[in-house]
Amino acid sequence: MVTTGLLSLGMLMVILTGGIDLSVGSVVALTGIVSAGLVEGLPVPLAIAAAVVLGAACGAINGVLVARFALAPFVVTLAAMTTFRGLTYVYSRTPISPTTPDFLTLGAENIGPVPMAAIITVVMFALGWVLINRTSAGRSLLGIGGNREAIRLAGVKVQRHLVLAYMLCGLCAGLAGVILASRVGIAQPSVGQGFELDAIAACVIGGAALSGGKGTVGGTLGGVVLLGLIDNLLSLYDVQSYWQQVLKGVIIAVAILARRREQQRT
Repeated sequence: MVTTGLLSLGMLMVILTGGIDLSVGSVVALTGIVSAGLVEGLPVPLAIAAAVVLGAACGAINGVLVARFALAPFVVTLAAMTTFRGLTYVYSRTPISPTTPDFLTLGAENIGPVPMAAIITVVMFALGWVLINRTSAGRSLLGIGGNREAIRLAGVKVQRHLVLAYMLCGLCAGLAGVILASRVGIAQPSVGQGFELDAIAACVIGGAALSGGKGTVGGTLGGVVLLGLIDNLLSLYDVQSYWQQVLKGVIIAVAILARRREQQRT
């Protein structure tokens, strides 16, 4: 659930503003394969940092196009999804297997009984909670999704905060890509397809409104856990992967309908 968790946390930042990011799966593939390639010639911390910064830069590009040029997030991130995937294949058409032991421990090492990757994810969720609930930037993200014009008239730099949301989403996707490559011991250019669906599903299950302005870090974490339990149960019962995709799509639709009914009652 680590990869889905990090992607969902980043996706929540964007959804709060009323946007969407369909490129996170491609960013996972790009940052994973770049980190696996760089780690053979650079110190491990530097290679990881470079890959995470690359992910944040990908998010920043999306944010600038959405905020500065007032383009639809769906269109921008759909184009970015194809572009980043193409750049992944430009970097390497074949999988890369990192051999540096320190890099492989990031996704496989335990601190006591708890995996290091899980600890990193929990820390990221804690930081996300602080950002949204205890900082003006987080409250501004919620305000942008609720009423963008009102928040602009209140003096909030809407464009700057939109770029921040997409940058954080890219950063989380970059970190997820590095951890995934470390955990499985191989970085593939084809990985990450459909990951954006899991991230959106977790956010929606956790109570986030796709129209923006509503959602919590705790709810998203609950959505990640519930989605992970569903995936594990389906795998234990030998349900085929394509039926799992069908179920995820149904879950998103049902969650959205339930949220609309709730809004109509209030």
